[in-house]
Amino acid sequence: MFKRVFLFIATNILVIGTISILVSALGLHSYLTSRGIDYTKLALFCGIWGMGGAFISLFMSKFIAKTAMGVVIINPNNATREEHYLLEIIYSLANKAGLKTMPEVGIYHSPELNAFATGPTRNNALVAVSSGLLSSMNRDEVEAVLGHEISHIANGDMVTMTLIQGVVNAFALFLSRIIAYVISITMARGDDKEGDISYMAYSVLTLVFDILFTLLGSILVAAFSRWREYRADAGGSKLAGRNKMIAALMRLQTASGIEDDRAPVLAALKISRQSGWLDIFSTHPPLEKRIARLQEAR
Repeated sequence: MFKRVFLFIATNILVIGTISILVSALGLHSYLTSRGIDYTKLALFCGIWGMGGAFISLFMSKFIAKTAMGVVIINPNNATREEHYLLEIIYSLANKAGLKTMPEVGIYHSPELNAFATGPTRNNALVAVSSGLLSSMNRDEVEAVLGHEISHIANGDMVTMTLIQGVVNAFALFLSRIIAYVISITMARGDDKEGDISYMAYSVLTLVFDILFTLLGSILVAAFSRWREYRADAGGSKLAGRNKMIAALMRLQTASGIEDDRAPVLAALKISRQSGWLDIFSTHPPLEKRIARLQEAR
């Protein structure tokens, strides 16, 4: 527990510290001037904060996954029988998907039936599988689940998801500061120092609109995440077979109540996750909808 908390805090300090140094070095923190907003500086400020955090997290994703989930990477040279079985399936699927570089493969000990793929590029990816999935699923079901994860890598979903998250973050920061400035100027009219703004009011309004626009942006990010899950299911069907993919999702349904919450930041990457209280904020469609879509597909 302490290790995971320390990792979370250290990662965030690293991200915030790196971006703060870059923004200060470029002089972008002073986008508010006596004449109003310097929109070029503001755009760069928001772009660096929005995209920077997302991409730093992406490049650290494999390290975070290994550390937070305790993923043990399989060495092909001294792999056990079970590990060879897993490598054989993944390498076969990766070749079918046209990957030029085989992903790292690892196992994490957990009772949940799950797997995930992460990494900064198609050629620098990691596929991690839970021990619970390997002990509970037959070969056909395991092959379908891994086909789903290999499809995420082949589709470049990790990078695309990061780009969308970064753009949404940047727009949220940009719009919140413009609207907060306009409201602050309006509130200052009629004061002795008309044209000036209350920096306290501006800061509070900026925080409020940051939260609001980030919340609205998360709806867009979640919608893309749900779409990519449907697409990865279709990819898994193509690589392993539709009936195998349907059977695997049905098997996941039977164990959907078992979830490993050690690394919430990785939850969106897993093949199975319980839908949230409101569908528009869920990163995964309900398993029954995913199964129905595959059953209806030609």
